[in-house]
Amino acid sequence: MKTPKLLPWYARKAGVSTERAEALWHKAVREATAETGWVGNSEYWGACMDTFVALLEQERNTLCAPQVVPFVRSHNRMWRLPLLAMEDVFSAFHANWQRHTGVPRKAA
Repeated sequence: MKTPKLLPWYARKAGVSTERAEALWHKAVREATAETGWVGNSEYWGACMDTFVALLEQERNTLCAPQVVPFVRSHNRMWRLPLLAMEDVFSAFHANWQRHTGVPRKAA
């Protein structure tokens, strides 16, 4: 049986190899066949995907890989805070300057 086209994406998202994701897909197909008793209908494919996602989640939880992305994103936000604050200050200064000089503001 062929694997889904999005299997490499699911594998990367879970942090497992494509080969391991293929093995989990085949296990999900076997479980869905045993569970539904049918092959090829929408209930069967839904059971396959649900089982596959659950197996990927279990596999992800067994890995000891650190989750770096949230850490990097938080540092990126902290690095941008002074720039955002400076942008707000300049925006307020510009609005105040235009209000006192009488120059009409252009619509955005």
